[in-house]
Amino acid sequence: MSQGKAFDAVVIGAGVFGAWTAWHLAKRKQRVLLLDAYGAAHSRASSGGESRIIRMSYGPDEIYTRWSRNSLAQWKELFAAAGENLFHQTGVLWLAGENDPTLRESVKTLGRCEVKYELMERAELEKRYPQVNFADIAQGLLEPESGALLARRAVACVVQDALRHGVEFVIEHVNQPTGAKALSQITTASGRTISAGQFVFACGAWLGKVFPEILKSRIFPTRQEVFFFGPPSGDARFAPPELPTWLFQADDVYGMPDIENRGLKLARDAHGERVDPDTQSRMASAEGAEWARKYVARRFPAMKDAPIVETRVCQYENTSSGDFLIDRHPELTNVWFAGGGSGHGFKHGPAFGEYLTGQICGEGLAEARFSLASKATQQKRAVH
Repeated sequence: MSQGKAFDAVVIGAGVFGAWTAWHLAKRKQRVLLLDAYGAAHSRASSGGESRIIRMSYGPDEIYTRWSRNSLAQWKELFAAAGENLFHQTGVLWLAGENDPTLRESVKTLGRCEVKYELMERAELEKRYPQVNFADIAQGLLEPESGALLARRAVACVVQDALRHGVEFVIEHVNQPTGAKALSQITTASGRTISAGQFVFACGAWLGKVFPEILKSRIFPTRQEVFFFGPPSGDARFAPPELPTWLFQADDVYGMPDIENRGLKLARDAHGERVDPDTQSRMASAEGAEWARKYVARRFPAMKDAPIVETRVCQYENTSSGDFLIDRHPELTNVWFAGGGSGHGFKHGPAFGEYLTGQICGEGLAEARFSLASKATQQKRAVH
């Protein structure tokens, strides 16, 4: 990258949102620079880690169902072109109690959006998945065509394809931007000055630190611990196709089957403690491990004495509602906020980048629920 070179757009942050935004901009023949302080989908990022769920059920929130369906098609197309197998069609099984309103609304939405699903009663669940304890569960909603994305490798695949389309990528720390009305350039810690017409800040949990006056009280990074359990020797019941990706709604717990021999994955979807992404410990806590052991023993009895073979600590980057933040800076007209993944955003990377690219190019109406104005300073989660 040459000093002072002008770009059409600079994207700061090479997680799933930034990578796909750069990719879509490049497909529009834009000159794009993608930067990240640590590298694409690095271990401190919300896009890091081995796997993420891609599912279509969002209760009545049809916009996210349609974005998920659109995104899955784009993920598959990218992987096929790259010769990579980074989507595992495990199916996704939602599990809920009697007359659960979210499950009921999801069925309606999936029907409208022509997404395949299967609704099962308790007896059918126990017959099909005898390795699971369905206590307190009345129904299950299976999305047979959904599954798991191999997260960090998937983002790396997006970045590599973006490079083939002309995107430049560098690892640099970007200094806090300053300006009035519009931003003409940014500077980096190494002393580079970078000029562009548009600037996209897709910094995930760091957004509140980059724009403290505007976003510190509107972005809520939380600590989320993830555990992998090793299944019994020679036991295939906890790997696909015997076990799908699963979500116990009332428990606020989700997990995945044993993909690529990493172990049975599980984590709490409930928000953890608020943290600083630069300083939080990345070691799982003893308290979290004890909870995970008890939960596995309860829901998967044959895994009662299974060892924890791997742990991760990442973070959610929550907005007040759980809706994404995709909007202009209120004062700098060529600066865009791109974030608010809120624990469910990874799957939507392709549709997110496509939408933001359209907004930057002046196409399509802005979605009100993605606006900065809709983001409050108190959390009241509405999207799961």
